[in-house]
Amino acid sequence: MTLTSAEMVVLGLLIEQPRHGYALDRTIAERGIRRWADLAFSSIYYLLAKLEGRGLIRAGATNGPKSRRVYLATDEGKAVAVAAVTDVLRDATPTFSPFVVGLANVNLVAPEQFQACLRERSRALTEQITALETAREAQGQLPQAARLVFSHSLATLVAEHDWLITIELGDMSS
Repeated sequence: MTLTSAEMVVLGLLIEQPRHGYALDRTIAERGIRRWADLAFSSIYYLLAKLEGRGLIRAGATNGPKSRRVYLATDEGKAVAVAAVTDVLRDATPTFSPFVVGLANVNLVAPEQFQACLRERSRALTEQITALETAREAQGQLPQAARLVFSHSLATLVAEHDWLITIELGDMSS
């Protein structure tokens, strides 16, 4: 049984701790998960229903004054999540980004425009790095998985930013 990335995020958060939909959304927002997973608030309840229909989660007790349904992972859900996570962690297939497609077609852009785009990207990466560091520090103590995600995301942004700094834009535009 395969899981989409969004399903894996929701299931993983429920394995970490039973939650209701709003708590899932709050955790997703606090941890910046939307930066790397396509997971809108409107899709959370759809995913909960889908995972429940597949027997991977179940609704437990209600929680709070509004009697929100709290969801928790089933034993099957935990087993499916473990299999999905190990598959993803082992897979070294490159991920492709629109930025690489842009680089592959840089000859379509004037050299001055190319340099301006890369300078703008560098500034945006600097802002993202700062925002990510701030978000990480604001979280306090996090589970290992969240710490790893913050660490990997930050390392990826820093590596790309360093690459942009080290290339000689004049040479790259010719």
